[in-house]
Order: sequence, then structure tokens, then C-alpha cells
Amino acid sequence: MNDSAIPSQALLVVDVQRAGVTGGRAVPGAAGLLARTSELIARARRSGALVVHLQNDGAPGAGDEPHTPGWALHLPVEEGPTEFVIRKTRDDGFAGTPLGGLLAEAGVGSLALCGVMSEMCVQATARTALALNYRVVLPYDAHATQDIPAAPGISEAVPAAVVSRVAAWAISAAAEVTTPAADVTFTAPRSRTATTTTPYVQAPPRT
Repeated sequence: MNDSAIPSQALLVVDVQRAGVTGGRAVPGAAGLLARTSELIARARRSGALVVHLQNDGAPGAGDEPHTPGWALHLPVEEGPTEFVIRKTRDDGFAGTPLGGLLAEAGVGSLALCGVMSEMCVQATARTALALNYRVVLPYDAHATQDIPAAPGISEAVPAAVVSRVAAWAISAAAEVTTPAADVTFTAPRSRTATTTTPYVQAPPRT
């Protein structure tokens, strides 16, 4: 049986913020990434799956510093009983946030991830999800990152597509990483909804 045929009960949209997908700092292929991410979100919503937008609170002066233009989520959020925004201060979307409790409360057992950056926040969040025994789908064409510049005497520049592939390969023994976004399917989790005091969850202070 093809693992990709098993529906995901949640979609984690990792750090799709303006600083990373628009303007001069945008990841290569940002337009395609946004189109595929938008379609994943639309399918997850139609199925009743949980949709969680992770939003990184960057350090002062960073492109994603809170409440600056680059920090804003680029894609519209439909806040409600099955769609949430969770702010974070670390690469791992589970670290110091209510993400784990939200997924558990909704009865989620399988999830898909998309977003940026492949080798940082996407991979870190996927690793923790795997450690918590979630089934993880990371569609190969729905996450992206930046080129790694050349380091004289160490290596030539590494293209972003290679970085993304290596990041996914590092978790490929446990996660489904060769599925295209178009083949990812969704279903509602067991309880269909999660509850929280607000659909917009504040991250802990940066330390």
C-alpha cells in the first residue's frame, strides 16, 4: 500500500511569512511554493482537517521580527474551531508552544507539513512530530529554503533545491518525503475540532 494514500488529519504550515516568500529575501521558487501551499490549505479545510499556521517570532532586526511587515503571514487564515495560528520562537514548532496539546486534543494521528525553511523549522518540527509517533508527510515540492553561499576553502555554493532534498532525506527513513503536494489527501481528525481560548496563540517570550 502507498503510504501517501493514507489521509493526513492535520496540516502544519510552517513560517509562510512575507519575509521568506516575497521581495529580495524570498526563497527560490516562492510563487510555486505558495500555489502548492494554498492548494494544500484549501483541501485540508474542505476535509475538516486541522490547519495550524506556525509563525516565527524572529530576533530584533530579523526579517521576521514581530509586528514588522516581514513577520506577517502571507496567506489568509480562516480562524475557527479547526484553524489556528501558533507563534513560536524556536525552529521546532512544538518547543514551548501548545502545538502538541492542540494536536492531541483533536485526536490527530497523521499530519502533513509544508513551508520554510526546509533544513531549519520544517525539519525540526517534522523530527519532533516523528518522535511523538505521528505519521508525517513532507511533500517534496511544498517546502523550500535559500541557497547556502560558498565558503572559501570549504565548499562551493549549495543550491536551495539540494539543501531541501538533503533536509528531507535526513528524515526519509521515518517520513513520507517523495510524495508531491498534489497527492496529499486529508480527513477530519477523530474529534473534528480542538479547543483553545483563542485561535491565535501567543508564543513564550524570546530568551
